[in-house]
Amino acid sequence: MYLKIIPPQLPHPKLLNTLSGIGEILCGIGLCIPAVSHVAAWATIVLLVAVFPANIYMAINPKAALGLPKWALLLRLPIQLLLIYWAFQYT
Repeated sequence: MYLKIIPPQLPHPKLLNTLSGIGEILCGIGLCIPAVSHVAAWATIVLLVAVFPANIYMAINPKAALGLPKWALLLRLPIQLLLIYWAFQYT
């Protein structure tokens, strides 16, 4: 499902999808461990920035929208920025 939202300009979509999923899991675990939560917060910011092009691609490409309404796709963009700011609060 997530392969559809990876912009075609990016190489190796399956690998990128797998790496971002592993990154999400590791960031989530890391945020729960006080000794590494600072690093995990920075890693979360990097991950959110890295997946931002997929959110833009979804908003401008109906085939990548995964059935979500246009307003929800557009709302994801500023929410992503808020999530980055929120993660920054834990650095």
